[in-house]
Amino acid sequence: MTRFGTLYGIGVGPGDPDLITLKAVKVLQGVDVVFAAASTKNEASLALSIARPHLHEGAEIVRLDFPMTRDQAVLDAAWKKNADVVAGLLGQGKSAAFLTLGDPLTYSTFGYLLRTLNGLLAEIPVKVVPGITSYQAAAAHTGRVLVESGENLAVVSGVAPEAELEAVLGAAQSAVILKAYKNMPTIRRVLDRLGLTTSSVFVTRLGHEGEQVIQSLDQVPEKPSYFSLILVRRDA
Repeated sequence: MTRFGTLYGIGVGPGDPDLITLKAVKVLQGVDVVFAAASTKNEASLALSIARPHLHEGAEIVRLDFPMTRDQAVLDAAWKKNADVVAGLLGQGKSAAFLTLGDPLTYSTFGYLLRTLNGLLAEIPVKVVPGITSYQAAAAHTGRVLVESGENLAVVSGVAPEAELEAVLGAAQSAVILKAYKNMPTIRRVLDRLGLTTSSVFVTRLGHEGEQVIQSLDQVPEKPSYFSLILVRRDA
């Protein structure tokens, strides 16, 4: 009977290597293998660069390539291939950490890997170490309160359909628009209709080179960095 090593989903935070939890550091210093996910278009893994100061000497690093495409068949094949790699090393009894930006269960590649692995080998032991999200770091950096008392906080995808985006933003006292890199004209239009433009702040590449905080949304480029978000609050 195969004795599998444990797979840890590790959130390395939004960018600053100091914004990684003590628990994550302890795990990283004890695992045999570190899986670093990266786009096939990039030579380096950003999550790995954040975690690298906390890795122990001699840690085996395995890069997992994922294509940037909407072709579901191509994506499924990539997940299956990478899940096989992960399962193979865990099957040798090795413990491993899968690195992910922010939190492993918030818009993360780890969720896809977890589902794929469960479909292959449900007996693999998995533990998740939460990480600081980009919007928590952005709120701290800008000094903006996210929610208090009986208020609601909505976490919205900027690539959601316009009607859905408007419905959610119109119902919440405070919101975070993640993935604000693709549909800025639509996002601006919705915020303007709801009277939320002046109470919104755009944050991009927080903790990385090129970091910016833009208070006026009309100054945000049509196609900002992938690492962009918007904080929205009605009483800001």
